[in-house]
Amino acid sequence: MVKQSSTADEILRSARKLIVVGGYDSFSYSDIAKSVGIRKASIHHHFPTKADLIRTLVAEYRKEANQGIAALERNMTSPVDQLRAYVMYWQTCITDDSHPMCVCALLASQIPALPDEVALEVRAHFRSLSGWLASVLERGASKRLIRLKKSAVEEGELFMASIHGAMMSARAYQDPKIFGVVAQQILERVGI
Repeated sequence: MVKQSSTADEILRSARKLIVVGGYDSFSYSDIAKSVGIRKASIHHHFPTKADLIRTLVAEYRKEANQGIAALERNMTSPVDQLRAYVMYWQTCITDDSHPMCVCALLASQIPALPDEVALEVRAHFRSLSGWLASVLERGASKRLIRLKKSAVEEGELFMASIHGAMMSARAYQDPKIFGVVAQQILERVGI
């Protein structure tokens, strides 16, 4: 992968903030140009279309998420600790408002209106995350640290949906504590 310029990185950071606030259709290149302090032509130089921009943003977001998961795998051997750390990451992000919403969760709610190339990246994020969660749950169940009521794949999907739903609830109620209330229930479901 080619290293992006600092201007491209600034454009991506601005787009990410704007997406989290209002979704795919809530901003234009004019909004990004104003935020970054550049002309729209400069944005088009780096990202010819909005679909190119958001596809790149989601690909970068997926890369960050995969790096975070890899760090959990390296630094924590216990599946229980990995699940707790995953939940705590989001609880901290929502509480301190540093990343109040998963970009892919927000975009997933808009899949019917997204360009195909963006939707493919969003779906790939969900497949990767649910696969990891299923593997953690399976490892935990095999060590009798976690109890599963359904298959690890089904429980992984439920865990992922619950965490993303908790983000939505926290946002809807404008109360970060709601995330913790919901997240605690999904941890308890698997015996944590």
